Amino acid sequence: MIASDLTVALPEVLLAVFAMAALMAGAYGGKDKLAVPILWATAAVFVLMALVIGVGSYETRTAFGGLFIADAFAQFSKLIILISAAVVMVMGQDYLTSRNLMRFEYPVLITLAVVGMMVMVSAGDLITLYMGLELQSLSLYVIAAMRRDSQKSTEAGLKYFILGALASGLLLYGASLAYGYAGTTQFAGIISTIDEDGMSLGLLMGLAFILAGLAFKVSAAPFHMWTPDVYEGAPTAVTAFFATAPKVAAMALLARVVHEAFGAVPGDWSQIIALLAVLSMFVGAIAAIGQRDIKRLMAYSSITHMGFAMVGLAAGSAQGVQAMLIYMAIYVTMNIGMFAFILSMSRDGRPVTTIDSLNQYAKAEPLRALALLILLFSLAGVPPLVGFFGKFYVLWAAVEAGMIWLAVAGVIASVIGAFYYLRIVYYMYFGVETDPLDSAMPPIQSGLLIASAAIMVLGVVNLFGVEGLAAMAADSLVR
Repeated sequence: MIASDLTVALPEVLLAVFAMAALMAGAYGGKDKLAVPILWATAAVFVLMALVIGVGSYETRTAFGGLFIADAFAQFSKLIILISAAVVMVMGQDYLTSRNLMRFEYPVLITLAVVGMMVMVSAGDLITLYMGLELQSLSLYVIAAMRRDSQKSTEAGLKYFILGALASGLLLYGASLAYGYAGTTQFAGIISTIDEDGMSLGLLMGLAFILAGLAFKVSAAPFHMWTPDVYEGAPTAVTAFFATAPKVAAMALLARVVHEAFGAVPGDWSQIIALLAVLSMFVGAIAAIGQRDIKRLMAYSSITHMGFAMVGLAAGSAQGVQAMLIYMAIYVTMNIGMFAFILSMSRDGRPVTTIDSLNQYAKAEPLRALALLILLFSLAGVPPLVGFFGKFYVLWAAVEAGMIWLAVAGVIASVIGAFYYLRIVYYMYFGVETDPLDSAMPPIQSGLLIASAAIMVLGVVNLFGVEGLAAMAADSLVR
């Protein structure tokens, strides 16, 4: 029995063993001298695990008495998490090394965070959910404050930790209410206690607190207050990681909870998620207008985009889950390209993150400026780029669910948000003359910038098959 359970959770087990082995190797093998080899080995292991998961069975299997679920939904989410984590680690290696921030603990903590994320998306129980979430969060708290000689980085880590502890408290309180009124912590057990008349008030309160705790993890308004400061204060390579894999894991976990544990009453939770979606779209879009730091701007951009992803989830249907998964895959690809560029922004060897520093950038680097333009247009949802289709899928899911008002709100928020993306394009092509940014850009970062932009253009043909995989994943979750 135990052997079969371990087989179902084999990728997570192997990654945990690798993390411990890497920690021991770093501690006894010269510490930071092995930081770069450990980082590359970690990225290779992530890719290998992605291949193992990708070629594995897509049948729904459970382990440890229903605590752990391996299905097509979990596999799709884990593929995005592993690939994006590997790419972001490799992409940030030059940045961390050149600024003397490369520590052997960094890839180890990333590995532990990824293990937590993989447990999150396979959670079949409130206890499993919490264990995965905290393993991810504790690792992220540390790497947020990795630049110990920086006041902003220390402040970012502290704010993230304190507000994260508050969110964990909300989540645990909601879980205790759910357990008290359902008599079980398993998702299958909770949904079985909901009858035709709906669920009890106590269980509804538990759901509300659980959603509040998870909303913090996806940086949805009004639980977004940590995001701008953490994005700005953390080293840019760490910020790039925050903006990709953890967002996918948190959105997948949110979908898992509402459909597996409360799928019998979508009318009760879709209203809450729709409200979070509207607040996130508008708070992110409006607050980003006044930002002059590109990392803070990307923080508010992520809040807006999580709002759009939740529009699909609010539909309460398999089509909505499919739209959310497609949106998250596109969002991660766009963010990798954007942060590949932000990592390389420097003047006279010193990093700069102000938007004004991009004035007349197109004159010095026309190809990179064009790639950045494509990514910004895609983030804004300008057709016919792939980013437009991501928004189209989630808005159409809302329309199909009869939530036309939510789709209209999404269109309005998208128009508002287009302003701050187009302003960067204006600076690059029509801004005033200023000291140019350094032209040097590591090959990996340059390649990822160009590749992400190319995907935004070429992906309009068939989204590289993501649509079909997302449909299969959604069908395995919404039964």
